[in-house]
Amino acid sequence: MNPAVRRYATAQRETASPERLMVLLFEAALRNIRTGAQALETGRGPGAAASLAKASDIVVELHATLDHSRAPELCDRLSAVYRFVCLRLSTAALSRDARAAREAERVFAPIAEAFAAAVQKIGAAAR
Repeated sequence: MNPAVRRYATAQRETASPERLMVLLFEAALRNIRTGAQALETGRGPGAAASLAKASDIVVELHATLDHSRAPELCDRLSAVYRFVCLRLSTAALSRDARAAREAERVFAPIAEAFAAAVQKIGAAAR
């Protein structure tokens, strides 16, 4: 990665609000899912495993942030989705199955996009 880009990304993380950090996590997970799936589709299994593992680690962390006391029903649903995504990512990495990675992507992408839209809407309302 270009040093200037790395410095910019670091500055962005260090100055971001908690909500923006969550958006960055969603984006990173989705980027790694897509990178892993593409690597599997092009026969680069070892590279795919690393990307899928990163994505899975992020999804596990997102799962850990769920606050069941505030929104138990929503958290239960998100928990089930996050478990499914992690299962499909593990399957994709172990079986070198791009379809499993793409299934994880199809399920995770709308959640990532909805969270980013909600954060953007909250930010716009606060201005």
